[in-house]
Amino acid sequence: MAPQPLTVNQARVNRRRNTRSKSLLTWLGLSLFSLFSLGCFSTPAHATTLTKTVAGTHVATLPNGLNLIVKEDPRAPTVVHMVWYKAGSIDETNGTTGVAHVLEHMMFKGTRTIKPGEFSKRVAAMGGRENAFTSTDFTAYFQQVHKRYLPQVMALEADRMHNLVLSEKEFAQEIKVVMEERRWRTDDKPKSQLFETLMATAFTASPYHAPIVGWMSDLEAMTVADARRWYQDWYAPNNATVIVVGDVRAAEVLALAQQTYGRWPRKALPPRKPQQEPAQLGLRRVQVHGPAETPYLLMAWKVPVLRDIEQDNDVYALSVLSAILDGYEGARLTANLVRNDKIALNAGASYDSTARGPALFYLDGSPAPGKTVADLEQALRAQITQIAQQGIREEELQRVKAQLIAARVYKQDSNMGQAMEIMQLEMTGIPHTASDRLLEKIRAVTPAQVQAVARNYFIDAHLTIGELVPEPIDPANPSKTRAKSRPNFRH
Repeated sequence: MAPQPLTVNQARVNRRRNTRSKSLLTWLGLSLFSLFSLGCFSTPAHATTLTKTVAGTHVATLPNGLNLIVKEDPRAPTVVHMVWYKAGSIDETNGTTGVAHVLEHMMFKGTRTIKPGEFSKRVAAMGGRENAFTSTDFTAYFQQVHKRYLPQVMALEADRMHNLVLSEKEFAQEIKVVMEERRWRTDDKPKSQLFETLMATAFTASPYHAPIVGWMSDLEAMTVADARRWYQDWYAPNNATVIVVGDVRAAEVLALAQQTYGRWPRKALPPRKPQQEPAQLGLRRVQVHGPAETPYLLMAWKVPVLRDIEQDNDVYALSVLSAILDGYEGARLTANLVRNDKIALNAGASYDSTARGPALFYLDGSPAPGKTVADLEQALRAQITQIAQQGIREEELQRVKAQLIAARVYKQDSNMGQAMEIMQLEMTGIPHTASDRLLEKIRAVTPAQVQAVARNYFIDAHLTIGELVPEPIDPANPSKTRAKSRPNFRH
């Protein structure tokens, strides 16, 4: 399967590892920390109004520009609190790649009111859990706690939105942690190296060509001033959305948001450049040599990304195509290439239609013993060609749609799942109120539409191919066995 170099959404192909069908199918005792430890709060003079959007969900925009989304779910006395900043690696510039992820680490290193590491200790003392993740499109921080502790975690998170201390000493230590994270997740994993190289080959103008963790030379040259500039530029209430899901009342959450996040002034955000990817003019190929037991093939076609819910119908058909190929246990790639024809040891498909930047549709796998990468490439191409020429069976389509509906129902059982579904849409420009409409559009996809996208988009002019050429594994070389024991990367 495709590599997973970082955390949530950091390499779009890696989403297949956790749920087989991606894109819209996926979307689809102690005082601890009293509010007054941050100072006396006062509600802003300008009233903020809650608006009900869909069942149990309310939204508001504070006077300082912060967006608030509250979804009431009283089934358990718990709550998920998240703050999402619309700033990811897509907003970085050459020479400072990785700075979004570095700043994510630094957010746990203390503020003007709490010591380094104290944030995590206090959440742990509440019996909660917390962490953060950086992607191409955003950076997010979350806590899961009993509902009684919501005021405390909101105060903690609001504190570091404005009061973060970025010291030379803490930065010097943490940048080494990030560099080791890069070594462990990418440099010592040939599949991750291949994915990184393929992205740098597939994209030229788009910032998606750079890894989220950053190029090692940029990390080595990075300074605390770079991290401080990123924080000052992008960590502002008017570039953030706070979402709270759980056993809460929206009006009470709004009052807490006004008392915590509402204290900070809005900022003038840097202008965002278009950085449009130019048209690809021909097939691109790249090889990576590395210690591995088997070869590995990764194919990526440029395809549409969702921008207009009503007009961009091809993205729904591409989502269904991904699921037809690799969305359930008996999907075509596993059934045909692994079980029946025994061409591949494994084979998969992945497509994410929601992104701030361009989209890719991936096919990948490793050839079976006695087969070559060329054999696998031909077989993967043949699966697309067969659908382009012969279409799909109605029962295949109905199976995918049934699984989509089931996955959507299961996701509603989790506060975190509900929050992630809402925010992954919001951060890529799709309103969360469109969730049901997106489901309707998927359910309306016809076999003819799936056949059409298979015929129209899977051409060599849109294709980049990456191949991992295995080299002998040297057990005496520690640098090649690092991945056997995972370092303790806290965030």
